Amino acid sequence: MNILIIGGGGVIGQKLAAKLAERGTLRGQPITKLTLADINDPTPVDASFEVQTTTCNIADPASVEQTVTAEADVIYLLAAIVSAHAEEDFDAGWQINMVGTLHVLERLRTLGSKPVLVFTSSMAVYGGEVPDPITDHTFLNPQGSYGAQKAVGELLINDYSRKGYIDGRGFRLPTISVRPGAPNRAASSFMSSILREPLNGQPANCPVEDDFLHYYLSPRKCVENLIKGAELRAEDLGQNRCMIMPGKMWSVRQLIDAMTAVAGPEPAERITWDAQPDIQAIVKGWRFDLRADKALSLGLEADETFEDNIRYYLEDDKPAA
Repeated sequence: MNILIIGGGGVIGQKLAAKLAERGTLRGQPITKLTLADINDPTPVDASFEVQTTTCNIADPASVEQTVTAEADVIYLLAAIVSAHAEEDFDAGWQINMVGTLHVLERLRTLGSKPVLVFTSSMAVYGGEVPDPITDHTFLNPQGSYGAQKAVGELLINDYSRKGYIDGRGFRLPTISVRPGAPNRAASSFMSSILREPLNGQPANCPVEDDFLHYYLSPRKCVENLIKGAELRAEDLGQNRCMIMPGKMWSVRQLIDAMTAVAGPEPAERITWDAQPDIQAIVKGWRFDLRADKALSLGLEADETFEDNIRYYLEDDKPAA
């Protein structure tokens, strides 16, 4: 089993690589090689099988041709620029998030290797004037460029799968929290930073009100679901290869209460509440009453409580004192 992770230098890519190294198998077969590709050379992981790292710019078809080969049995397409960045830089967003996805799919069509391809989409594909609740069958109506780019990617995954060029499956990720590392340019970045920084003894600002609701999943569960997603049988996916990944709805206040329940009252005292209208304008366009019935029926899972998300961060990612 030969696996390629495009976006293998990011938080989820690195965690996915580490989990695959720990498992040693995927789709019932031993892993023989894992390649991590990203715009900058990714950090390798220790494994009992061959691990290779390489640079890849999916906006450049020559770079994709060099990275994507017929030997890959499973490809994770995680690479993207995130929501606020895609909104600020319209050209870069479309070139990477949409055209880059097309470059990968076209390379696979040319190769004729028909790998399993796991595509990460976003809840940002939903929005606007559609009725609640949001289900897998709700029409896509993104209210931002990032969501529009991901929605096009989903259509491509479905069509290239229908034609038999790939065995695709796509998952609309909840906001992944608590993410380790530094804040990024995602509009949702504060949904980790208001927990991560206080847990690390640092201040953080919340740009929305404490009753703001959102749909969350821990990094640990996200990786588990991406592995389960690669192992699903094509015949179980139906005519729409893309679906909501399970998560749960919580308010900002519930997130902070969960942090307090696990780590005591001190971290919450480090949070400030200065509104940021630019962030509010993006995140309040996202829709939140989400029902991941299809993925749940296929065995993917959400976290039981947000206290679990906090515990996972403390166990897996909190920097040593």
